[in-house]
Amino acid sequence: MYVEILVAVTLITGAYLFGSIPFGLVLSRIFFSADLRTIGSGNIGATNARRVGGWPLGLATLILDMAKGAIPAAIGLLFFGRSGYMAQTAVCLAALAAFLGHLYPVYLGCKTGGKGVATAGGCFLVLSPVAVFSSLAVFIGVTALFKRVSAGSLAAAAMLPIAVYFAEKSAVFFLLAMVFFILILVRHRENIIRLANNTEPRI
Repeated sequence: MYVEILVAVTLITGAYLFGSIPFGLVLSRIFFSADLRTIGSGNIGATNARRVGGWPLGLATLILDMAKGAIPAAIGLLFFGRSGYMAQTAVCLAALAAFLGHLYPVYLGCKTGGKGVATAGGCFLVLSPVAVFSSLAVFIGVTALFKRVSAGSLAAAAMLPIAVYFAEKSAVFFLLAMVFFILILVRHRENIIRLANNTEPRI
């Protein structure tokens, strides 16, 4: 039991530190000598990275931000599995820690983090691939319809808990997806206002 607790604490701590790495900011500085926090939306995620370095930088940032969630979740499943309440809780706490690291990165003073969509997707790509592909379909459809990435992201985040519930039948995984959804809403509050006012930039 003590070994399992030690592993869980180490994994959660490591997940937060890994999730805190601002990959978009690092890559934009290395290859373009640019600070994402002073460009476009000021966000360090993939959408703003694309504005600086085009699709190559945007896709690289997207993949790395997804890895922030996928790797801790995968390590958690490797150690604890997915059977039982305690095992699922340990895995989900690691995934949540990585997600919070992305939103509130310690290396940036717990400020100017990302909005969490890619990292949440990475977590559930490991925990519930069916749910992620359902959310991805919603993202593509809404983004194509309204020509706004934020609208697609919010719709996908709303779809995630529903898809997780039906795909996994796990209260713990569902709760994690709900927490992700709520925090993504909070991080997108300015986008929501602009969407309501029809001033949100289009693709």
